[in-house]
Amino acid sequence: MGTVRQLFRLTDPAWLRDELGLLRWAPLPLRLIVGYGFMEHGYAKIVKHPEVFAGILHAIGVPAPHFMAWATIVIELVGGFAVIAGAFVSLVSLPMIAVLLVAAVTVHLPYGFSSIKLLAVTPAGAQFGPPGYETDLLYIAGLVALVFGGSGPLAIDGWRGRMRRMRRS
Repeated sequence: MGTVRQLFRLTDPAWLRDELGLLRWAPLPLRLIVGYGFMEHGYAKIVKHPEVFAGILHAIGVPAPHFMAWATIVIELVGGFAVIAGAFVSLVSLPMIAVLLVAAVTVHLPYGFSSIKLLAVTPAGAQFGPPGYETDLLYIAGLVALVFGGSGPLAIDGWRGRMRRMRRS
């Protein structure tokens, strides 16, 4: 019975927080995956040439497609790096969420919720259809969690807060 009780303690957030101090680290993997995901998408747009992305934006009716292409790339690269570093997360999250909402509504909404649409499995491998808006919502949820829950340890935002408190005292 003691072993079962110990296993259930692993699911108790209060025990994890108080006894092990683990919950304070929860934002770190979230920052890493959200930030890296944004940087990866920005990098892909650079590698495939921003003009190609601007053409896609023009085709779906986004105004000022060249400007918006570069704005999106900068938001993804700079915002992604800031999230990884835990720097100005509340500030950079707003344009990042705006990019996600535009993508969800203009590109992914017609394909439904699921981000994985298995069409076929061929000798060349799995073939997938266009993704839905699921991933956009997951990124938004991650950013909102970081804004309201804080950036966690190893974050520039935490360091800045400590420096402000030291100057006040």
